Amino acid sequence: MRTTKQLSVTLPKDMAAQVRARVASGEYASESEVIRDGLRSLLARDKAVEAWLREDVTRAYDAMKSDPSRGRSVSDVRATLAAEHERATGER
Repeated sequence: MRTTKQLSVTLPKDMAAQVRARVASGEYASESEVIRDGLRSLLARDKAVEAWLREDVTRAYDAMKSDPSRGRSVSDVRATLAAEHERATGER
């Protein structure tokens, strides 16, 4: 039984040129390899985002729920960022 499925993909001209350039450079043996590698990268990124949401974001959310006093208001964050921006651009 065949383990692959042929698809037809339409890409914008600039993306198609990038795919062809990768093959022409010898980095990939075929256009399909370029697309497969791109999809693997996309899946890895999605997995990393999912892990970040499950681990870091959930932990921060739980900490804020247990102690809301740890939070900062939007105006406080904006003021801090504005002061940091002023300091950074003023020191140049």
